[in-house]
Amino acid sequence: MNDAVVWLTIFVLSVFVGVEVISKVSSTLHTPLMSGANAIHGIILLGAIIVTGTTDNTVAVVVGLVAIVLAAVNMVGGFVVTDRMLQMFVRRKRRPSTRTGPSSGAAGSDGGGAVR
Repeated sequence: MNDAVVWLTIFVLSVFVGVEVISKVSSTLHTPLMSGANAIHGIILLGAIIVTGTTDNTVAVVVGLVAIVLAAVNMVGGFVVTDRMLQMFVRRKRRPSTRTGPSSGAAGSDGGGAVR
């Protein structure tokens, strides 16, 4: 069998397995999984930098630079999304209410109590 067909088959099967695994993850586990994925992306970025730096081929350098840029954007974006998700669980201190308005308690500034 042709090597390209074998690699394509493995790729398609891994996509199906990945979709099934990710769809079964509950939302409470999403943030820890994103943190782990960000760490893996950091390792991928380091590998792309090392491989790109050791090649003499111009096409490989261009492809490597594109891979470095995309991996960096993916990693930074992952950290931003994870940070925003974690901020949803931070309790904020309530500030005391400093309402200023008519002391008579009437609604509106006209003092007539009309609702707008």
